Amino acid sequence: MTKTASQLPWSDLLETGRQDSRLVRETREAPGKARKVDPPAELHPEVLAALERIGITKLYSHQAKAVYSAWEGPTIVTTGTASGKSMCFNLPTIDTFCRDPRARAIYMYPTKALAQDQARALAGFGLPRQVRPAIYDGDTPRESRAQIRKRANIVLTNPDMLHVGILPNHPAWAELFANLAIVVIDEAHVYRGVFGSHVANVLRRLRRIAAAYGTEPRFLLTSATIANPIELAERLTGLDNVRLIDEDGSPTPARQIAIWNPPLTDERLGTRRPALSEAAELLSRLVRDGARTICFIKSRKGVELLSQWVTADLAETDRELAGLVVPYRGGYTPQQRRELERRLTRGELRAVIATDALELGIDIGELDVAIVVSFPGTVASLRQMWGRAGRRGQGLAMYVAGDDALDQFFCRHPDDFLQRAVESAILDHESQDIHSSHMLCAAHEGPLSSEDTEFLGPRWEAYAEQLVGEGRLRRRSSSSAGRFGAGSPESFVPRNPGDYPATRVSLRSASPDSFAILDARSGELLGTAEAERAYSTVHPGAIYLHLGRSYEVRELDIEHQRALVCEFDGDWYTQPKRETETMIEQLLDQRKLLGVTLSFGRVNVTDTVLAYQRRSAADNKQLDIVSLDLPPTSFSTQALWFEMSTDWLTAMLPMDVLLGSLHATEHAQIAVLPLIAMCDRWDIGGLSTSVHPQTGGPTIFIYDGHPGGVGITRIAFSRFQELCTDALRLITGCPCSGGCPSCVQSPKCGNLNEPLSKTGAGMLLKKMLS
Repeated sequence: MTKTASQLPWSDLLETGRQDSRLVRETREAPGKARKVDPPAELHPEVLAALERIGITKLYSHQAKAVYSAWEGPTIVTTGTASGKSMCFNLPTIDTFCRDPRARAIYMYPTKALAQDQARALAGFGLPRQVRPAIYDGDTPRESRAQIRKRANIVLTNPDMLHVGILPNHPAWAELFANLAIVVIDEAHVYRGVFGSHVANVLRRLRRIAAAYGTEPRFLLTSATIANPIELAERLTGLDNVRLIDEDGSPTPARQIAIWNPPLTDERLGTRRPALSEAAELLSRLVRDGARTICFIKSRKGVELLSQWVTADLAETDRELAGLVVPYRGGYTPQQRRELERRLTRGELRAVIATDALELGIDIGELDVAIVVSFPGTVASLRQMWGRAGRRGQGLAMYVAGDDALDQFFCRHPDDFLQRAVESAILDHESQDIHSSHMLCAAHEGPLSSEDTEFLGPRWEAYAEQLVGEGRLRRRSSSSAGRFGAGSPESFVPRNPGDYPATRVSLRSASPDSFAILDARSGELLGTAEAERAYSTVHPGAIYLHLGRSYEVRELDIEHQRALVCEFDGDWYTQPKRETETMIEQLLDQRKLLGVTLSFGRVNVTDTVLAYQRRSAADNKQLDIVSLDLPPTSFSTQALWFEMSTDWLTAMLPMDVLLGSLHATEHAQIAVLPLIAMCDRWDIGGLSTSVHPQTGGPTIFIYDGHPGGVGITRIAFSRFQELCTDALRLITGCPCSGGCPSCVQSPKCGNLNEPLSKTGAGMLLKKMLS
């Protein structure tokens, strides 16, 4: 029997929110009926029999369409959370195995948990002879790896292992590549920005190696709903004519959606109760009221803190209930992670607090409520997280706002938020530093030749020549021997054949040059920082976060490119003070718009970290400023910039507030840029100046924060009017008087948010948009 609204375990909670105004908006999604069809009769009889054995007599309509599409060509499926997307690629894969016992497949997942979940699903078909899956990742015991290469016909792996473990060692995987029929890319929307640009190169290298072994695998992708699924699939794989399946035939539950804003604690400053404290109160109450809940938080430290607070609160009245609330994040041992996943799947837990590792399509049983604490970065991710709620027919999807500018923007414009279109996933596989590093990896996998244009793109030879000039590749006359470039008179090969470049290429960094972050006591490698960002993130005295723990940087060894850190339990955090300069290197596009000259091109960004500020973790107040003596760093990237007439500006703004107005405008535009591009504000940099040496007048620059750029500012350039409109709404909708973290103050400002004129920025944007 379906529960009525008054019987739902969250009804009283929402009523409390209505009364004290924390519930700023609520809406309902009506349930949707399933559209079911017969499985394709053309499936192999053994596949049809396996479906019948596990009780599946009908498929959702999109699953059947996906099977037919997979037989025709590369396909991407973008139906909703819990819509059975795995069946869309499992059925054509198993069908292939039943028809060709030698066929092989690679399933690529962004997380280890997803690979484990899929291995269980494949075993559930009950075809152990035809379907032999094996997980090959960093947790795989070394003694098992040779057996996996020999026996498995589905290798479930992740981009990192494919990049560093499988492709460079392709001779050991000859059986796999010589029979590779299908490549599955699950949760493709994750592969965007720097990470996506790297993965796009990895997949081109994979296609190149498969071709060398005589195979051309079919690519099948799944994704959350995004604005550009076909473009993403084609940019990731390098293939054309990708087919789209986006009509969802699965049932959807009745779902309430609640936008929740913590109460103000200081109206003058615009500060609110911390979102984490608010979430702890909400989660404790929901657990006590009987709702099975998942709560998403960005940071691992946030996961651990919230888990501690909720467990302690519940333990005061019910210790057994407190034991049914668990954190789930990266950093666990494989055994800890498997045990948590088992308890989740069996429904033994009352609440799980997670980072975005569980945003993706892992089967974690039936849940009633999904809480998202602060904006996760994209509307697409938010909706995927919300899709976890209501697995039992009724659900509650909650968004608890933080004090960040975007969070408060959404609370002031909740209808716009709820109706907002999902973003485009952006990547650029030819971003210079990224593409060059993978060209070197490809050359170590096999000589580069004219035959590689199909895989590496029309400009591959220019990149190869650059690597020759750097002394990393050399030209040679090709021989007829070998799998690569046999028909080409000339090829490019490594200068140092014994090198292993893949180990130096991090898929999450745009720069091949990085600093190692080492625990000073144990010598353990905790992480790396891009050389271009190291002085900002691991300068002496910086507080560095890793796996939810805080560390203080004791020494930055520039010569050996390493930072030595010690565990830290103080009550402050640090913010660097930087001086930034931009020099225009190449103008690629320009137009007149909104009364300004808008340009897009390549710029060189030079950063000098001058000092750092220590701020109290409790109230964000400045404690002191410590000077630093560090050399400047520079990198080339993509940028947009817009120039304004000095006469036009000074007629509207006094000279003493001009720079503050430009600076606040820059901050507001950077804050809302993630609304149109799937990125984080930390992926973007900016500079505002009343006189730029190259433009000769007031100019605002917004640039990709990673070397080479990945296309973020290109999107902003093409949708500049929308960017300005959102920035103005952010400023005018905030009730503060002089600017606050909810509008024009930025947590990453190199000038420590000085000077800023919220009023002037509002006037400037209004003038532009009029």
